[in-house]
Amino acid sequence: MRNKQFIPAHRVLMGPGPSDVPVRVLHAMARPTIGHLDPQFIELMDRIKALLQFGFQTKNELTLPVSAPGSAGMETCFVNLLEPGDKVIICVNGVFGKRMVENAVRLGAIPVIVDDEWGAPVSLAKVEAALSDNPDAVVLAFVHAETSTGVLSDAQALCELAAKYDCLTIVDAVTSFGGVELDVDAWGIDAIYSGTQKCLSAAPGISPVSFNERAVKKIQQRKVPVQSWFLDLNLVMGYWGGNAKRAYHHTAPINALYGLHESLLMLEEEGLQDAWERHAFHHEALKAGLGALGLSFTVDASCRTPQLNSIRVPDGIDEAAVRAFVLSRFSLEIGAGLGASAGKVWRIGLMGQSACKGNVVLCLEALDSALQQQGFSHSAGAGVAAAELVYSE
Repeated sequence: MRNKQFIPAHRVLMGPGPSDVPVRVLHAMARPTIGHLDPQFIELMDRIKALLQFGFQTKNELTLPVSAPGSAGMETCFVNLLEPGDKVIICVNGVFGKRMVENAVRLGAIPVIVDDEWGAPVSLAKVEAALSDNPDAVVLAFVHAETSTGVLSDAQALCELAAKYDCLTIVDAVTSFGGVELDVDAWGIDAIYSGTQKCLSAAPGISPVSFNERAVKKIQQRKVPVQSWFLDLNLVMGYWGGNAKRAYHHTAPINALYGLHESLLMLEEEGLQDAWERHAFHHEALKAGLGALGLSFTVDASCRTPQLNSIRVPDGIDEAAVRAFVLSRFSLEIGAGLGASAGKVWRIGLMGQSACKGNVVLCLEALDSALQQQGFSHSAGAGVAAAELVYSE
C-alpha cells in the first residue's frame, strides 16, 4: 500500500487533555521556521517569558517553557530541587501525586507520603502533621488540580504551611493554569510546572515552569550535579536567561513555541479573571445538563475544578461503549478514569477553547443519545434544556 498524507478527522476534544487548539494557534505554528539562536527567536523567547509571568502572576526571572510536555516539567522541578537523601513530603490524592512519588524515588530522595482519598482535596491537617514530624524535609510537593479526579486543593494554604516549616514547594498546575485562580507570587509558590495542552489550548509538547529566588538558590547550592543533563536548569538558564547573548543548550521546538506564544496572547487579551469566570460559567451549564440526565459528580462542589469534571458511570452502563459511541457518532472525545477510577468514571474537560457553549450542548446531546442506546432511564432532551436555561439567565 502506497504511503500518503495523514489527515485526521476533526474531533471535538472534551477529555482530560489535549483541548481544542484554535485555528489562530494552528496558523501561528505554520509560520516559517527560523533558527533557535536567530535574533528574532531571541525576541520571541523574551515575549513568551513575559506572557508566562503574566499567566503565573509572578516576577520570577527563572520562568520558561521546557521543551517537552508537562511530565518533563514535573521532572524538571524534582531533579533540580532534590538530591539523593533529601526528604520530600508528597501529597497523593490521585494519579499525578503518585507520579511525584516515582520521581522522588528514582532520584534517591526519601518520600514521606500524605495520602488522601481520591476525589478529596489534600488535607491541611495531615500535611501540617507531616511537616511537624519531619523537620528535616526540604520540599512539600502537591497537585493543585488533580487531573485524574477533578479535585482542587488549597494551594495558597498549603504553601503557607510549607513556609511556616521552612520548606520549599513544588506545585503541579498542569490542569489549573489558565482555568482557575493561580497566583505564584502572592501564594508563595517556590517551583511550579504546567502544560500547554489543557487550559492554554496550545498543542501538547511544552511545559511552562517558574522558580523563585529561594528555589534558584537551592539549585545553585546543590552538592551533586542534576541527574538529568537536558533538564539541568544551571545549563538551561544560559539559554533562557535574560542576557542578550544566549548559550546554546538544545534546539528549541520553534514552531510549537509560536503556538504557545499565540495562545498566551489570547489569554492576555481575554484577561485572567475573565478566563477563570468563563470556565466556571460553562461548568455551571454542563453541571445543570448532566444533573438533568441523571448523572452525578464524584467530587464535592466545594472543591471541584470547573475545567475537569469527573462523572460517575451509572450502574449497568458500559462506560467504554459510551465513549466509543460519542466518538464515532459525534466526533466527540471524553476521557476514561485512571487508576482506581478506571471503568467507574468519565472525565469531561472544559479546558481553554473547549470551554464554550457549543461544546457543552454537543456533549449533552451525545451523552443523551448514548445513554438512550443503552436503555438508561432519563428524560430525553432534558440535559440540553437545563443547560440552555443556565445560558439564558
